[in-house]
Amino acid sequence: MVWKAVFFSLLLLTARFAYALALDKAAFYAAMTSGDITDIDKELAVLTDNEQGYTGALLIRKAGMVPKVKDKLKLFKQGRIKLETALQNDPENTEFHFLRLSIQEHAPGIVRYKANLDADKAFLIKHFNELPLIVQRAVKDYCKNSKTLKPTDFNTDH
Repeated sequence: MVWKAVFFSLLLLTARFAYALALDKAAFYAAMTSGDITDIDKELAVLTDNEQGYTGALLIRKAGMVPKVKDKLKLFKQGRIKLETALQNDPENTEFHFLRLSIQEHAPGIVRYKANLDADKAFLIKHFNELPLIVQRAVKDYCKNSKTLKPTDFNTDH
């Protein structure tokens, strides 16, 4: 009897651990687009150290929502470092290129973070079909209000 309890406890822990490792991209993109700092904080709380690119994007998004300029700059810098580190470690990650593009397109000029717009756009268009469907949907939703990306950029195979 005891071994069954131990087995089921281990099974439950394994399931929780596996769930924690899987990023809920729907929740991530909902937080990115919500404009609600509470949503961003909730999503930041579930991200792990292995998810630097996502953490960086959320920190930068949060930077635009806090009232104090000092806090804005601090969060933006932390997020930028995390996102750029994630891209250095995984330069073929199309989703990170999309996140950087979306951030750079809206970054204030004072932070001087716009250098990769054209390269990220080209990379995203070229590798768009390799993205998971949920991310493709996020990209297409983003295109509706983007000055850099247009829905027509993704109408043909590249």
